[in-house]
Amino acid sequence: MIRYIRWCAYFCALLLVALLVNIARVQVWESAAYGANPANKRSAIERYAEPRGDILVDGRPITGSRDSGQLLRYERTYANGPLYAPVTGFSSQIYGTSFVERAEDAVLSGTDPGLSAFPLWYELARGRPAGGNAATTVRSGMQRAAYAGLAGKRGAVAAVEPATGKILALVSSPSYDPAVLSGTGAKVKEAWSALNADPARPMLNRALRETYPPGSTFKIVTAAAALDAGVVTDVDAPTRTPDPYPLPGTRTLLPNAGTGCEDASMAEAVQWSCNTVMAKIGVQVGLRGMVEAARRFGFNTEGLRVPSWVSRSNFDTDMSQDQLALSSIGQFNTTATPLQMAMVAAAVANGGELTYPYLVERTTQDDGSQVRRGDRRSLGRAMNPATAVRLQELMVKVVENGTGRNAAIPGAVVGGKTGTAQHGVGNAGTPYAWFISWARAEGTVSAQVAVAVVVEDASADRGDISGNGAAAPIARAVMRAALATG
Repeated sequence: MIRYIRWCAYFCALLLVALLVNIARVQVWESAAYGANPANKRSAIERYAEPRGDILVDGRPITGSRDSGQLLRYERTYANGPLYAPVTGFSSQIYGTSFVERAEDAVLSGTDPGLSAFPLWYELARGRPAGGNAATTVRSGMQRAAYAGLAGKRGAVAAVEPATGKILALVSSPSYDPAVLSGTGAKVKEAWSALNADPARPMLNRALRETYPPGSTFKIVTAAAALDAGVVTDVDAPTRTPDPYPLPGTRTLLPNAGTGCEDASMAEAVQWSCNTVMAKIGVQVGLRGMVEAARRFGFNTEGLRVPSWVSRSNFDTDMSQDQLALSSIGQFNTTATPLQMAMVAAAVANGGELTYPYLVERTTQDDGSQVRRGDRRSLGRAMNPATAVRLQELMVKVVENGTGRNAAIPGAVVGGKTGTAQHGVGNAGTPYAWFISWARAEGTVSAQVAVAVVVEDASADRGDISGNGAAAPIARAVMRAALATG
């Protein structure tokens, strides 16, 4: 009898070992697969069981959480959703997250190890700390000024602090309310379908993700390349440029939008936006020189994150001479995001140094204790300091007595550059109106802000330099707000 009891005990022990091995297999080796299985609702239930941390502007939350009473308990809410949508993105229980909601999801959802001094304890206890917060660099007054300036027209505004790279305003228009995507059910799915079917593309972040021909605003890059390379040593010297200018190797004549550009100096070409002069200068700099200059400003750079990813701005690296001439005035295949062109203006204002743009100042625990902080990073030197000083002078002339007079601000030094970018088949589309600028209060040394504005559907005569009429007043409003709070 004892022998049978012993064999029974051995068998029970074997079953216990098999059970423990199976538990280890499920909990360790296959847990990830079970967790990722769409049929497993536990992870989703846990994710929305507690309020999500907040995104902050000027230290105040622009997001919140609402107890829905449903299985997925807490839904995201947004204060002034359309105003801040290009910053926050959305947090949807069906469609996931975007922009800061996605980039800082681990902090906001409470899963970032940095939220606790003892992250292993939460792992073992199958719990998590309260969601942390993400404080942005955005200033509400500047954001509102940019949003009001666009007034629903298709376009975008990006504003940065030249010395640090902080993104002070980021607006895309038309916008949408992320709150309509927060929960579950038929209404959320209908809102998603309607937003994606809207021809105005309100969910497109035009400031970060859309690229446009920058038009004459790119002439600042060409001017910097010419000065750095020694192609132009005297900005006031005549350039011996005919009007119109024959594109090299072709019979095509490049005209100017206005008069007075024949044999103009580079200073006059920037002030009055002469296509002919700047196209010729770009050809003189040469393909290699122009490509390298564009790269120093951030063109052709992959992987820019602010922390959301930013579309690559392009300057072709293999072109004929006539194509190079057009590219040097922001046409042909040259494209840029509004953020990229704000970086161009910022580099000029910052003495030639280009700083890495960033949108999140710091992330914190629920009680305000810091988790991580956004730090200033240099992207290198876009141009020599002497070149930057000279370009500052030329951009000031654009605003004081040139094509950008609508950007002038009493009591401030403002530099700017207008742009009207042709596009469409045969350039039949309404030109994009551009304006890039920077501003500093009189009596100060450093510029407080650099701005880029693009308006897609500007109402302007095609023969006008519409950047002054459509985009410059928006830039002026944003710069005023910056100077008022700086």
